[in-house]
Amino acid sequence: MRALLLGGAGFIGLHLARRLVNDGYEVTVVDDFSRGRQDADLSSSSVKIISADLTDPASYAGLSHGWDQIYLLAAVVGVRNVEKDPARVVRVNTLAAMHLLDWVAPGERVFFASTSEVYAGGVDAGVAGVPTAEDVPAMISDITAPRFAYAVSKLLGEAAFLHTARAKGFDAVVGRFHNVYGPRMGADHVIPEMSLRAQAGEDPFLVPGADQFRAFCHVDDAVEAMVRLMGTPEAAGQIVHIGNDREETNIGDLAALVLRAAGASPVVSATAAPPGSVHRRCPDLSKLRSLTGYEPKVSLEEGVASTFAWYAEHGRPS
Repeated sequence: MRALLLGGAGFIGLHLARRLVNDGYEVTVVDDFSRGRQDADLSSSSVKIISADLTDPASYAGLSHGWDQIYLLAAVVGVRNVEKDPARVVRVNTLAAMHLLDWVAPGERVFFASTSEVYAGGVDAGVAGVPTAEDVPAMISDITAPRFAYAVSKLLGEAAFLHTARAKGFDAVVGRFHNVYGPRMGADHVIPEMSLRAQAGEDPFLVPGADQFRAFCHVDDAVEAMVRLMGTPEAAGQIVHIGNDREETNIGDLAALVLRAAGASPVVSATAAPPGSVHRRCPDLSKLRSLTGYEPKVSLEEGVASTFAWYAEHGRPS
């Protein structure tokens, strides 16, 4: 089996590459290594690495066809990156998707990585319930808000992949990730960001949006869901949630787990949530379970502890 991972040196991509190698795949990773090549450990005789800019259509010219699985994971992610340069987010995420669609061949099978951010406006407006199913309205409450640039780029990608797949005769699976976390995910996400501050001995320990609720999914569980979906013919043409609906928690309790892992007891100070941050997010995983039999296995306490330990060893990623 041969798998092509576009953006395969990023957070989810690296974990997926390791999983596929362990499963006996020949893996090709294409990435621009904008997050730093030195920590993208993909040393294996089963992995071929290509450095390329996926916003450039010429990057696809040298790629062969005949892949069993193709994963599009390349994107600008992270709230701070999105708010800093929303125009870049739209450009990079859209061009990477559209150039892949021009290149992909009939009969191939593609996974498009999308996001639960497409529901943020609908949840806060009360038109999308929680736990949230795939068929609720996707809603952008303020198209001018920089934070929504990421969701907009992913909604465009979803539509482009599903419609083009029917027209060109390839399989497309859309996975909407819900708060995936784990080792090597950067520093601008809540669990690693809290971990780094706890390791630095912050006191008082600030907890923005302590009363907000999330359902966090460890990256190993997310990868398991991806692999199952790509091995399930009935998933073609489907939008499917990927997450963990078993341990919804508020951010205050999450902070307590991080501080427990750190062995620290600072004064905890709840502060205002970041602007535009949805109050509650939890996926309905009925479709994923029905299609694949998936069940999340990594508990939040276990996942937070292992993620904390990785950041304690490696520090802030480049």
